[in-house]
This record gives sequence, C-alpha cells and structure tokens, in this order.
Amino acid sequence: MNRHNEMEVSFLSTPENEAFARIVIAAFAVQLSPTMTEITDIKTAVSEAVTNAIVHGYEGTRGMVTMRARIDGTSLALEIADRGKGIPNVPQAMEPFYTTHPEQERSGMGFAVMQTFMDEVEVRSTPGSGTSVCMRKRICPEQAH
Repeated sequence: MNRHNEMEVSFLSTPENEAFARIVIAAFAVQLSPTMTEITDIKTAVSEAVTNAIVHGYEGTRGMVTMRARIDGTSLALEIADRGKGIPNVPQAMEPFYTTHPEQERSGMGFAVMQTFMDEVEVRSTPGSGTSVCMRKRICPEQAH
C-alpha cells in the first residue's frame, strides 16, 4: 500500500512543548506501523531538534516552532523550523561536542544524535532569520502488525 499523508503544527518555544512535539510525531508516525525502536528514534530526533530551536534559536526569548511531517510510502520526512537567531556556521554547529553554551552544561551532541537516529539530516540556516532541520526516516516495511 502506498501511503501519503501530511501534517503541520506550530507551537510556542517553551520547554514544555518539547514533550508535546514528541507525542504529536509519534501519533502521526504510527500509521506506518513502526517498531518501538523506530518510534523512539523519531521521538528522540524530534526532541533534539525542538530543544535546539528553543534553547539556541530563541535563546530565552519566545517565538514559534513549526513541525511539518510527510509520509511518502514507507518514508517519514520531518522539518523542525524556527525564526530565531540562526546559525552562522552550520558545519561547525554540527560537529560533535560543539556548543555555544558550555556554561549551561550542554553536550553539543544534538545534531549527532539526530544523525544517529535518522537516515538523513539536513540543516539550513540564515543568521537573523532562523533554522530549518529536515530529517528522513525509512520505516522497514516487513513489519506486519
């Protein structure tokens, strides 16, 4: 069966909405009949991307975070976008252990975690305009639940 579906949700950049985003993406992805491991991977990647938008994109100010998701066949495509301060050097920001806030005990592993749990991760950012993190996860179709 070739599935296609899309959704978009926007929420305020408050830490409480990180859990909201995890629940929303899990509810959306369930139609692909993912394993518990696949759902956990997706939720973890979304959590990291949303947390980055809240902590780094808006840095204590308030703004909106938008999560878009699309299902094409057995693939889940995600985008987490903010209109925050942006990232001046994306390749540097994606290096493991790089953090702009070492005093906050941030690990600098957010993008590395996303890359570990998703099949594809692309980051686009414009300083002063915001950041978009696009991710893709292929769900193994052999599960027949």
